[in-house]
Amino acid sequence: MTGPEISPVPREARAYQGAPAGIVTRVVANTIDAAVVGVMLGGCYLGYASMVFLLDPRSFTFPDPSFLASLTTALFLAVGYLWLAWWLVGRSYGDHVMGIRVTGRHRPRLGPLRALGRAAFCVFFPIGLFWCLISPKRHSIQDIAVFSAVVYDWMPRPAGQGAPLQAELGPGPPPAAGDPQPSEEGADSPSATRRSYRRTDRPKSPDPVDP
Repeated sequence: MTGPEISPVPREARAYQGAPAGIVTRVVANTIDAAVVGVMLGGCYLGYASMVFLLDPRSFTFPDPSFLASLTTALFLAVGYLWLAWWLVGRSYGDHVMGIRVTGRHRPRLGPLRALGRAAFCVFFPIGLFWCLISPKRHSIQDIAVFSAVVYDWMPRPAGQGAPLQAELGPGPPPAAGDPQPSEEGADSPSATRRSYRRTDRPKSPDPVDP
């Protein structure tokens, strides 16, 4: 079975597909990303220790970097990791695990400058994430600053790239009376994405993992 007969979106998740991600999902994704950065930092330390050993194996001792050097390296690793993930893929590993994607307001992915700005903002001002608790559209301070959004997305690629989303998700219910009609917006805009993702007959849903 191929094409529209198979959907990569779990049946239970389809009601939330394209909806703004909630605080619990985003905090868990960030925690996973922090662990990934920790692994990267450990790899950098082992690489540096291996280089020191190769240069002078007879008097080798494990390096003892200062706290400031370790913190600075971790921060820059985090910025670089998030920047490349959001720019090239649209989501980090933590986002992938939690089924969310970082998008622009009018395109499926952020450009390099906006992705870098969002990554730096998230790393150096992480408390800005909690603004989505009071934002009607669940935007963090970072989202407001760089015009980004974080949505639930279990699809293997952003909307507007490859096969149409509606074909991947299978046929949905017919539009109900009063529902917005398709406009001239691009197929890869977030609003068009939400129209393709979401069931037209469902009410506004909470974060699926929020209590």
